[in-house]
Amino acid sequence: MASKTSDQRIAEMTFASVYPHYVTKVEKKGRTIDELHQVLEWLTGYDVDALQKHLDEESTFEVFFQNAQIHPNASLIKGVICGHRVEDIEVPLTRQVRYLDKLVDELAKGKKMEKILRS
Repeated sequence: MASKTSDQRIAEMTFASVYPHYVTKVEKKGRTIDELHQVLEWLTGYDVDALQKHLDEESTFEVFFQNAQIHPNASLIKGVICGHRVEDIEVPLTRQVRYLDKLVDELAKGKKMEKILRS
């Protein structure tokens, strides 16, 4: 059996399996779930109800990002996450997931919201 690429593993991972880690990460650093939701909505266009629907349905990242309205300024998200430069990731879905990881990271590190949201 061929091993899956990291891109395939990311696509098949559920948003619901990663979301609690995002919550823990930001809360541990004194940020709120509301701020996390603000970041998620900025990137994807999903409000709290839409996020909850993806959590309840255990949507894969592939499904989660298929219907997302990615913010036009998302391409301004730069830097290294998980050992990779976000802007150099070629697979669009993997890049979008890493955008999300990077935003959560910035939130947890105490960056100001207007900087995180590239406004």
